[in-house]
Amino acid sequence: MNHQLTTEQIASYRENGFLIIEDFLNESELETWRSAVEEAVALRDENRLPEGSYHLDRKVTAGDEAVFRQRINLWMDHAGVRTLMLDSRLGRMAADLEGVEGIRIWHDQALIKLPWANPTTWHQDNTKWSFVSDHSITIWVALDEVTIQNGCMFFMPGSQKKRRDDYPAAGNHVGAMFEAYPDLGAMEPVPVVMPAGGCSFHNGLIVHAANANMTPYPRRAFTCAYMPDHSRFNGIPNVLPKRILNTIQIGDPLEDGDQNPLIHTYDPKREGLTGPV
Repeated sequence: MNHQLTTEQIASYRENGFLIIEDFLNESELETWRSAVEEAVALRDENRLPEGSYHLDRKVTAGDEAVFRQRINLWMDHAGVRTLMLDSRLGRMAADLEGVEGIRIWHDQALIKLPWANPTTWHQDNTKWSFVSDHSITIWVALDEVTIQNGCMFFMPGSQKKRRDDYPAAGNHVGAMFEAYPDLGAMEPVPVVMPAGGCSFHNGLIVHAANANMTPYPRRAFTCAYMPDHSRFNGIPNVLPKRILNTIQIGDPLEDGDQNPLIHTYDPKREGLTGPV
C-alpha cells in the first residue's frame, strides 16, 4: 500500500479538497480488496446495512439501485473487510491530510455503479452525516478502472471551503444544487479517472458528483468515510443504529467503539487502536 504522503500532496489536498493516488494498491493488494468486498457484498444480499435496527430501511427496494448498488459498514460483518478497514495506516493518511489528532471510521460502503446506471447528483457529504466537521474525509478505492464512460467522479476544486447546509434535495436532475448556488455552476469540475487500485481522498464538504455508467460493465469502488475523534452528535440519524440513537442527545460525543472505532491517533493516552502501525 502506497501510504506515505509527501508535503506537496498534503498541501495540494488542503487547497483543492481532494487528492488522487493512482498507485495506491499493488496487484496483489488489489485482488485482496476485490475478493473481500465481493464476498462481503454477496453475503449481505439485499441488506443495505448490517444486522440491527436503523432509522434507514435496511433492505433495499425497487429503484434503490438506479444510481448504484450500496452496501454500508461491511467491516462490521465480514472479517476480511474488517482487516482492511481497521488498518491504522489508512487512519494516519486521513489524519495527516486533514491535520487532525485522531480518526474514527464513520462508515464504509461498497459503491457499485451497475451497467447503464444513472449519474450521481452534485452534493456535499458531511451535510448528511450525524456530525458537523470541516475535517471529515473519505477514501475512495477503485476496484475497476475508472473512466469518463463508466461513471467517474467529478470534484469542484476548493468548494470544500464553504458549507452549504441549506441546498435543496438532489431532485431529479444532476445539477439541482446549482439552482441554489449558481456560483458552483460556473466552476470547472475535475474528472477523477484512475486505474484499478488507485484511490482518491476527498474532504466531506467538497462538492462532487459522478457520471452515469455508459458501459455494459459494473464500476466497482469501495470507500470509507472518516470522522475526526471527539466529533459530536448533531441530531441527524443517518446510519446510526437505534441502540445509539436511543441513548445520546445532541452535543454528545460519538465515541462508541463498536460503531465508530478509533483507528489512528497521535495522542499516546488514547487506547483501542487496531491494525498495522
